[in-house]
Amino acid sequence: MSAKVYEMTYEGVKELQNELEKRKTELSIEIAERLKEARALGDLSENSEYDDAKEAQAKNEGRIAEIEVILKHAKIIDETSISSKKVTLGSIVKLKDLELNEEMTYTIVGPQEEDIFKSKISNESPVGSAIMGQEVGQTVTVRSPSGEIQYEILEIKK
Repeated sequence: MSAKVYEMTYEGVKELQNELEKRKTELSIEIAERLKEARALGDLSENSEYDDAKEAQAKNEGRIAEIEVILKHAKIIDETSISSKKVTLGSIVKLKDLELNEEMTYTIVGPQEEDIFKSKISNESPVGSAIMGQEVGQTVTVRSPSGEIQYEILEIKK
């Protein structure tokens, strides 16, 4: 059985590499210092500072392991293959919500890069999967918990 391949943009891989470096250095040192300070408080059986630091350490180590697996199996998408005719991974897409008459722009990325605060949506999200492979001028229907939403694709950029 082959390992899962994570299709990612070059920018996404660099961001994960930076996060990994920060977690292995700065964050690990900070957590180790918190553990040391908590141990100095004495009895560990009822020491919430120690418990919190151990939990933070476990979460950090888990995320480090997750990032390492993703990076090991990452496939950087060829930016020259990004079409301005059809929505693909790496496309920047301007959509119009036909009900609210609002426009929004998203970059389509793999799930590992998704960050709604940076307008990066996953190709596996409801909106992302609905627009993948579509062209400018097409209308797509996205099913959400609140009902169906129709979007028109206004623009596709590399």
